[in-house]
Amino acid sequence: MNSTTVLLSFVLIYFVGLLVIAYFTSRNSDNQSFFIGNKKSKWWLVAFGMIGTSLSGVTFISVPGTVGKMTGGVPPFGGFEYYMMVVGFFLGYFVVAFILLPLYYRMNLTSIYTYLGKRFNVEAHKIGSLFFIISRSIGATARLYLVVNVLQIFLLESLGVPFWVTAAIILLMVLLYTFEGGVKTIVITDTLQTSFMIISLIGCILYILSHLDLSAAEAYNTLAERQYTHLINTDVNSKTFFLKTILGGMFITIAMTGLDQEMMQKNISVDNLRNSKKNMLSFAVILLFVNMAFLFLGGLLYLFAINNGAEYAQITNIINGKEQISNIFGFRDATGNITNIMGDDLFPALSLQGYFPLAISIIFIIGLISALFPSADGALTAVTSSYCVDLLNLNENKNKTEKQKKNLRMRVHLTFTVAFFLLIMIFKAINDKSIIYLIMEIAGYTYGPLLGLFAFGIFTKFQIQKKGSILAVTLLAPAATYLINMLITQNTDYRIGVELIIINGILTFLGLFLIRGEGKYIETKENTTV
Repeated sequence: MNSTTVLLSFVLIYFVGLLVIAYFTSRNSDNQSFFIGNKKSKWWLVAFGMIGTSLSGVTFISVPGTVGKMTGGVPPFGGFEYYMMVVGFFLGYFVVAFILLPLYYRMNLTSIYTYLGKRFNVEAHKIGSLFFIISRSIGATARLYLVVNVLQIFLLESLGVPFWVTAAIILLMVLLYTFEGGVKTIVITDTLQTSFMIISLIGCILYILSHLDLSAAEAYNTLAERQYTHLINTDVNSKTFFLKTILGGMFITIAMTGLDQEMMQKNISVDNLRNSKKNMLSFAVILLFVNMAFLFLGGLLYLFAINNGAEYAQITNIINGKEQISNIFGFRDATGNITNIMGDDLFPALSLQGYFPLAISIIFIIGLISALFPSADGALTAVTSSYCVDLLNLNENKNKTEKQKKNLRMRVHLTFTVAFFLLIMIFKAINDKSIIYLIMEIAGYTYGPLLGLFAFGIFTKFQIQKKGSILAVTLLAPAATYLINMLITQNTDYRIGVELIIINGILTFLGLFLIRGEGKYIETKENTTV
């Protein structure tokens, strides 16, 4: 039995385990257990499982790859700059815990976008849900593409399996174990998958330290000497300037966690607000340590590769008639050419191309699929929930029996699975080699209107009365943000990074302010309970 067969066998065993869990957790399930787990989830289970959902395959593969990636012709490298965004994430979780969670629990929400309907009107409710569905679908499938592509390139391509078949099989797996139980199932499966991901992370770190005969402190000092550990980028014009990265990271968390049905449906499945806050804050602290461990692993991966003959080089490409120099990192083949494994390809290349022993390859593949499934199962369940609750008003429909509602929800679930497949194929065509910052940029355009809508609702008392005006603002704000980004990039040295979401949110807020009506919002018993 060759190594590829062994690794694929572990993938199959892992999936069978998920199906067994799904079978037991989905017995006697209904729409409420699918949408919010009947509000019986344990806060500590949700907190631990959310680590896997938050990190996903992007953190598992892309974050380590950024450490030794060069954007210019000489060092410094990417280093630990990403950690400034993690600090911003940490601050954002406090905003979610103390501003948004109390609002959601006070209104007893199944979908958080119901708030927009109560605060403004049906139009705002539908628009909020649509922006979430678009945002989460794109973000989740970008993450899925990254992991599916790794499995394809390093395992299945040699067997002659086409990429589309790999993507379809992975999505079918996710569909099968989330089809019945929804949130009730994924709270348990995400906990299991987070455990495997962290075990894989620790196992790979310990192996490389042992192979290089270094202690953790010695390894860090070696990384520092090679300029792999710099933390703070002081170049104001850079996309990763530390202050805007922290601020951008904070607002990304507020939008991509606090205003995201996938993340919040797990939090509001906890039995009470106090425990939900415990979940959010403990999760925030754990992420500080886990992300630093992934960055440390990234540095070790580059050290390991260099120790085994990898090197940096530059290549010149002709793009649009102009010479463009690119940095690459990898091993030279017999003809002297370097196969580039910088960025997203580094970890899987070392793990699955014979540089690590089979046992570590198995640990890697388990960690990888553990990173894949939480980002897929939660997203698929959440967009199904939002579509059914927000757009179809399934919970309030008195003309359908519970069985009819469940059948409709299943059809929606299947439809979104097909949509996810099509989006993965689009990302395959784009084929971006460092996808983490691409995801953040897309989020800036799609989550910005949600950020502006919720901020206007929470921090003002103005009403929006004119029909169609909210839709106009939420479409114009991202378009204006794109135009601003393009003009600044073309005419100045400044580069807009993760602060894109702040610009978009501010433009949405200002647009809503300009179209505000005369009436004031007054909180009553009717609009604070659902």
